[in-house]
Amino acid sequence: MNTQEKKSSYRIIVIDDNAAIHEDFRKILGKGPEINSELEDMESLLFDAEIDKSQDSHVQFEIEYAFQGQEGLDIVRKAQEAENPFALAFVDGRMPPGWDGIETISHLWEADPDLQVVLCTAYADYSWSEIQKVLGESDSLLILKKPFDNVEVLQMAHALTRKWELSREIKGRLNKLAFYDHLTGLPNRALFLDRLKGAINQHLRDQQRGALLFIDLDDFKRINDTLGHNVGDELLTIMADRLAKSLRLSDTVSRSVNDHTAARLGGDEFTVLLPEIDELDTAAVVSQRIIEHVAKPVSIGENEFIITPSIGIAIFPDDGDTVETLLKNADLAMYFAKRSRNMEHFKYYQESMNDAALKRLTIENQLRQAIDREELQLHYQPQVDLRSNELIGMEALLRWDNHLLGSVSPVEFIPIAEACGLIIPIGEWVMRTACTQVRRWIENGLPLKRIAVNVSVRQFLHPDFLVVVEKILEETRMPVNRFEIEITESLFAEDMDNIPHILKILRDKGIGVSVDDFGTGYSSLSRLKEMPIDCLKIDRSFVVGLDSGKNDQSIIAAIMSMAKGMDIRVIAEGIDNDRQLDFLVDKGCTEAQGFLFSRPLSVEKIEAILKKGGQKIKFPQEKD
Repeated sequence: MNTQEKKSSYRIIVIDDNAAIHEDFRKILGKGPEINSELEDMESLLFDAEIDKSQDSHVQFEIEYAFQGQEGLDIVRKAQEAENPFALAFVDGRMPPGWDGIETISHLWEADPDLQVVLCTAYADYSWSEIQKVLGESDSLLILKKPFDNVEVLQMAHALTRKWELSREIKGRLNKLAFYDHLTGLPNRALFLDRLKGAINQHLRDQQRGALLFIDLDDFKRINDTLGHNVGDELLTIMADRLAKSLRLSDTVSRSVNDHTAARLGGDEFTVLLPEIDELDTAAVVSQRIIEHVAKPVSIGENEFIITPSIGIAIFPDDGDTVETLLKNADLAMYFAKRSRNMEHFKYYQESMNDAALKRLTIENQLRQAIDREELQLHYQPQVDLRSNELIGMEALLRWDNHLLGSVSPVEFIPIAEACGLIIPIGEWVMRTACTQVRRWIENGLPLKRIAVNVSVRQFLHPDFLVVVEKILEETRMPVNRFEIEITESLFAEDMDNIPHILKILRDKGIGVSVDDFGTGYSSLSRLKEMPIDCLKIDRSFVVGLDSGKNDQSIIAAIMSMAKGMDIRVIAEGIDNDRQLDFLVDKGCTEAQGFLFSRPLSVEKIEAILKKGGQKIKFPQEKD
């Protein structure tokens, strides 16, 4: 290490049964800067290093004394507990009636393995091989023969205390590499799990409560994939800094929060350990403080983000008395917080979450085999021209009947398919099956003007989406002008420039594009006008609301007016009664679907309608 950066004071303990020897060490090691300066001049010449000659740069020694090995050991232990350890010990070889020097050193190293030791002896009490046999090979031990030279003692004191400091510095760096995250500077997974284990064990003994917060950054993966890892890393660094600051600012938990409370487990997952909480609400208070600080806007380059965290809370030992159980339950609570999309963005773990998670896992596992087992099927819901009562189109709707779970609602399995990526192969199956079926109907002379197929956001944004669509249409020989895809309005909330481009390619090929569930998403009118679309489908919630208030009537009237001005077709979904139908007709709506006309029907039921010509048909009112 650079001599200008060395420590100015080191602690030394002298263990010798002779008070005169104590006095000798005091005179040698307690001398003024003159002797130190001579040694430093020699060091400068030897290592060609400049020495700061100011008084503050001279090394000083703080010396304590003990007459017996046991007494010295007690002093060293207390120094360790006070986190003010000794750097060096001078130990006499013989100290009757107590431990000799070898036994004393053995005990000292058990208490403080980093302690540098000089064994002082007047004659050969032990051979070097005997010393190694007892103490082992060590570079922390030197032998000093009595009577010793003053300069020799000073040289040893300087060399070994510097070595002790350098060793601690290296260990500190290695400790940081091993136990701290290189990007954020927070404790890493290994260190956090060790501290969590210690906290759990302590709380089991003391009958106290603590809390584990499992934090995940919403939409981080999309930002990282879109803008690159450099932006992602900078964002993680900012989020980690905000997380740490939010904990230091929390008066509620100031007595239990320190710089090591927060940790980064990996990716965009963070944890916070609250070692002691008096009330269960304390974890909620801390979570809310974290959310407030992390969710503030952040600018990186030309991009501005608002990242909201989802937080799962597990209380220990109530929600788990092992590291694995507690982490699993906090992670599970975080998943439910992310799914709930409430304003709080955090959830406490509940036992019922395990049942829901098990069901979700079962659905996912069964869904992976659904195509191969031929468990999927399509039902078709008619779309009607309100002026002629003619069937003008159909929407293909996915159904799943599993041998283990029975009939599973799309509301339940579609979000799981989207989350785990199965929506890509399932969406392709739906499109291919619908096009194949329509082609068969056409070849059999059955009239059908249009088939609509739902496409998820993830499916639409997949790099191969356009290629897959074109391939299916070509292989099934599906007439392009009778094919329409339905996308949800939430797609327009995606900040991606290629969305209008993809829609334009579809339109140019003659494929129709409709916006499903319109009015419930996040699109702005300025965003909507950029999109080349053919049809808006008024969400069912507004149609149902026609029976209960004027707000939904006003919204539908506004949508109809806007669509007319933009020359876009409108389909009303979810019409259940004549009152709703009369209102929509009065506002100029010409196309609709809903239970008033027909529930989604099997292929056989739809074929029966098509064979009758599809005009002015009284649709069968049967359950799905």
